[in-house]
This record gives sequence, structure tokens and C-alpha cells, in this order.
Amino acid sequence: MISKRSLARLIRPAGYYNVKALRIKNFIDYLADHHDLSLDKLSRRKTAALRSELLSVSGIGPETCDSILLYAFKRPSFVVDAYTKRIFSRHDLFGEDAGYDEMKGIFTQNIPVDRKMYNEYHALIVRLGKELCRKSPKCGACPLAG
Repeated sequence: MISKRSLARLIRPAGYYNVKALRIKNFIDYLADHHDLSLDKLSRRKTAALRSELLSVSGIGPETCDSILLYAFKRPSFVVDAYTKRIFSRHDLFGEDAGYDEMKGIFTQNIPVDRKMYNEYHALIVRLGKELCRKSPKCGACPLAG
């Protein structure tokens, strides 16, 4: 099994590599202990149970969990990230103090449950956040500006 130190060296370019290495190691250990290192076995779980199980792993929070569900397991799970919070709190969809589940709920209650659509929404939110809705926003170029 790979050591935390070896893993950290491999992911060093990603930043915060020591913390990320520990979290990845926690997931690998969990996968080994509960699913014989088989992502296929893990993926057989129903989405709600899979989400609950992933959230039980130390270092996997709601955003990471929903990203794993959406991108790795191809499940319809809306991902809320810092860009989502920044963009939509600036447009008063929710307050800056809104929690993850509250923000996710606004989207999932108003968008049909569709993995491809969730994927596209997230990609567009990330693009808007990186290009325009930055800490110093370029509001004049924002497609959401009324």
C-alpha cells in the first residue's frame, strides 16, 4: 500500500499536498477495509447510501462527496463550490452565510434531476467564477447582470 509521504510527493503540484495526501489515504484505507479496494463494489450502492457512506470517510465533505458522485460515479448529484456561493450570493439567491445543503437545495429543487445537466451547470459556474465573478469581479461582462 502507498504511504502518505509517497502520495504527497505525487500530488505536490496540486497544492496542500500533505492534507490532500492524508484525505486520499483515508479514502483508500476505507475502500480497502470495506470494499476490497473495489470501486465497482462501492458503486453498486444506491446514490443516497453511497453519499452517506462517502461522507463518513474522514476528509470527505459534501463538496468532495458530490463531486465524486457526479464525476466518478456518474450520479446526479449537484456540486456546490466556492464559485457557486460567490456568484449566487452576489445575485441574492442566498446569503453569504448559507450552508452547503441550503445552497444545494435551491438548485436541486429548481433544476430537473439530470446528471448531464448538473455537470454542465457546474462547469459553467466554475467558468464564470474563474473568468468573471472573481474576488475582484468583472460585473460589466457578466452574462447574469440584469
